[in-house]
Amino acid sequence: LAITLREAARGVRKSIRVPHAAACATCHGSGAQPGTQPEACPACAGSGQVSRGNGAFMIAQTCPQCRGAGTIIAAPCGACGGAGTTKSSRTVTVNIPAGAESGIRLRLAGQGSAGLRGGPAGDLFVTVTVKPDPVFERDGQDVVCEVPVTFAEAALGTTLRVPTLTGKADLKI
Repeated sequence: LAITLREAARGVRKSIRVPHAAACATCHGSGAQPGTQPEACPACAGSGQVSRGNGAFMIAQTCPQCRGAGTIIAAPCGACGGAGTTKSSRTVTVNIPAGAESGIRLRLAGQGSAGLRGGPAGDLFVTVTVKPDPVFERDGQDVVCEVPVTFAEAALGTTLRVPTLTGKADLKI
């Protein structure tokens, strides 16, 4: 999410459009056709692991048929193809705190894609980028701007009208 330096200085609330995987409306995230249930995997008998080997050496590995889930879907949902999710997008509001710097990551709990097989939604991480400003530069927590001063003004003193992030201010030299 790109914001201006002025927005970063005072904090801002932005709405962004986010693509995500939503729980399938037809199967409610189970991946199985309505009216059916996932069945125990015949290869691992529902354990999610298969053992191979000979003699004293046995190796347990993830079941290749159910990929460790312990269940298979005999009749997959026609709307999502058994995945339990469909592609969608939604608008999310992000609160960016005052003083945000480029590269910060904001975590929005539960705003990510839907979990597998009806599981809870994940988190959405938003990376903030602060766009360069034509007048000001950022130096850590300081905001810097160059204002030309003549030799006479510097030697004799004067009051200059200088720009700030919130308007103009008088600066006594």
